[in-house]
Amino acid sequence: MKKDVTARACREFRTPFYLLNLEEFREQIRGLQAVLGKNIRLCYAVKANPFLIRTAAGEGLKLEVCSPGELAICERLGISMEQIVLSGVYKEENGILEWMRRQKGKGIYTVESRAQFEMLDRGAREIFKDGQDGKLHLLLRLTSGNQFGLDEEELCRMLRERHHHPSVEFEGIQYYSGTQKKQKVMEEELEYLDGFLKKLEQECGYRPRMLEYGPGLPVAYFQKNPGMQPDRQGMILKEMLDQMEYSGEITLELGRFLAASCGYYITRLVDEKVNRQTAYGIVDGGIHHLNYYGQTMAMKLPFYRQLDGKTCQERREGQKQEVTVCGALCTVSDVLAKRMPLYTPCKGDLLVFENAGAYSITEGIYLFLSRALPGVVFWSEKEGLRLARDIVETSPLNGEAY
Repeated sequence: MKKDVTARACREFRTPFYLLNLEEFREQIRGLQAVLGKNIRLCYAVKANPFLIRTAAGEGLKLEVCSPGELAICERLGISMEQIVLSGVYKEENGILEWMRRQKGKGIYTVESRAQFEMLDRGAREIFKDGQDGKLHLLLRLTSGNQFGLDEEELCRMLRERHHHPSVEFEGIQYYSGTQKKQKVMEEELEYLDGFLKKLEQECGYRPRMLEYGPGLPVAYFQKNPGMQPDRQGMILKEMLDQMEYSGEITLELGRFLAASCGYYITRLVDEKVNRQTAYGIVDGGIHHLNYYGQTMAMKLPFYRQLDGKTCQERREGQKQEVTVCGALCTVSDVLAKRMPLYTPCKGDLLVFENAGAYSITEGIYLFLSRALPGVVFWSEKEGLRLARDIVETSPLNGEAY
C-alpha cells in the first residue's frame, strides 16, 4: 500500500477501519494466473472476504458461495450465475430450489451428501424435464476425512447410477481439506486425487471433466516466519499440477492466499499505562476485528506500521519501547500483540496491521460487548479512496427487538 494513501485514509475516516487495496488484490490474482498459465482457472472463495466479490468477478474468477447471505450479496452486485459455484455443507431446500427456478438451473452446484443430491435432482427434473432442454451441473465433493463431502464409496455409487438421472450433469470432483498447507501435504493430496480420478475412469467408466482443488496456499502473517514469495509458491504448485496424469480442466479454489495481502486494519491508541513494569497500549479496536491464523496468545508479532497521530506519517524517530497492545473489549484475552516495539508511543498514534484482507472482516467476535463494526474503505487507481461500509452499531442486534 502506498504510504500516502494510508495517510490520507487515516485523515479521512474514523478508526477503527479496514483499508482494502483493490489494486493489490488484482495484482495477486494476475501474478498467480501468469505463473499457472491460461489452462488453470482460479475460483475465489467468497468466505475469505465478501467485500472483494465484485473485483474478483471482474478479473474473470469463478466465485465459491457457501451461504444464502453470500448468494444475496452476489445477486445484489449483479454477478452472473455462470461465475458461481454454489457450495455449502447445508443447503436449505426451499431457498435453493426457488433460486434454481429463478436462475433456470444456471451455475454449478456442489453435492455434499446423498440427501443433497436427491434434492438437487428433484429441482433439476422440475426445471429441465428429464434433460430435454438442459441439465443441472454438479460437482461431487470428495471428503478429506471430516464432515464435508462424500466418501469414496458413496461418490462412486452416485456415478454408477448417473444414467438414471438425465436432468443432471456430473461435471467432476471438488476437494478441499484446509488452509495454510505445507508443500508436502499438497503433493500427497494431488497424488491421491490423481489416483482417485484414474480409479473413477477404470471402475465407473467416468472421466471427470473438471477437478476443483483447494490447495490452501499459506500466507506469512508473522515477522519471524516471512514465508515464501507468492510467485515462487505458484511456480511450485504449477510443477505439482504438471506431474498429474489427469488432463481435464483444473480450477484452483483460493481465498486467503488471494485476499490477505490487500487488507490493512487500522486502529488508534486511546490510552497508555504501565502495570507492574509492563507497558500497555489500549486501542479502539481489538481481537473482535483482527484475526491472524496461527496467532498464539498474541505471542507472535505480525507485520505492522506505526503512524504519528497528528501527521499520519510513519514514526521512525524517538525512543523504542516494547508495548503490549490491547483492545477495547472487557476480557484479558483482548491482546493484539505482546511486547510490540513502538517509537515513543503516544495517545492518538495509529497502528496499521498488514495482511488483514482475509477473514478478519468476517471471523471476528463482532457482537461481543455490543461494540460497533469497523468501517471498510476501498482504494483503487480509478476511484481513489471510497467508503464501502460505514461504522455500524451492533447494539440493535443484541437487545430485544419486540
